[in-house]
Amino acid sequence: MAPTHVLRCCQRGLSWIPVIFIALVVCWSYYAYVVELCIFTIGYSSIGEQIVYLIFFHVSFVMFVWSYWKTIFTKPANPSKEFGLAKAEKERYEKEERPEAQQEVLWRAAAGLPLYTRTGSGAIRYCDRCQVIKPDRCHHCSACDMCVLKMDHHCPWVNNCVGFSNYKYFILFLAYSLVYCLFIAATVLQYFIKFWTNNLPETHAKFHVLFLFFVAAMFCISILSLFSYHLWLVGRNRSTIEAFRAPVFRTGSDKNGFSLGFRKNVGQVFGDQKKYWPLPLFTR
Repeated sequence: MAPTHVLRCCQRGLSWIPVIFIALVVCWSYYAYVVELCIFTIGYSSIGEQIVYLIFFHVSFVMFVWSYWKTIFTKPANPSKEFGLAKAEKERYEKEERPEAQQEVLWRAAAGLPLYTRTGSGAIRYCDRCQVIKPDRCHHCSACDMCVLKMDHHCPWVNNCVGFSNYKYFILFLAYSLVYCLFIAATVLQYFIKFWTNNLPETHAKFHVLFLFFVAAMFCISILSLFSYHLWLVGRNRSTIEAFRAPVFRTGSDKNGFSLGFRKNVGQVFGDQKKYWPLPLFTR
């Protein structure tokens, strides 16, 4: 028991490595842009340019960090108590050895629940680990060791499950990280060229400016593809899991089974109040 507990603690500690890596890169990018570029490289040669760069940089930086923080530390939503088996039903389920008899117990327990999806064989979706009947679009995450409502995927870069409670924050995190990287790449480009062609004097800022452009451009390419894919999923009201494996309903599998039309699909993620869409706040 003790070795298993120690192993679990080690796994939890190691799972924060990608988040720490991103945090260090972001901290360095802040230093490189504000200090090495805006203060040492641009300096007093163009005060107007320096002020504009710093204002827009800090706006994108704050929105990026805010949405990233919310994505990481928003706890995944779990099935409510009504989806758990009563004590007597749980005992009957555990005593039954035949799958058919176990399904009979689950069918009786699920009689009053709003369930529309089934397993591939048409059975009630049940999690033996969490001992709950799975609501529609709910899946068990082995990394978090829990059932997550409207689970999209487990993201190592945020060390959290992306699902119902934080999917909006995740989309905004991708959006603002893309804006952050694009802004850095676009504004650093002219100084990158000047340093590369030796039109600026050799200073300690050269390394930071050159490397900053490469890092921003690299992240731009990777984030753009992921962000575009998730926008496509939002427009069709699908999760990553459902995109690879169509949900099974009473009438059979249907990859568009949850689609309500483009506008309502977007509202399912961002809520009905459009003024809150750009903010990493929970909206209905």
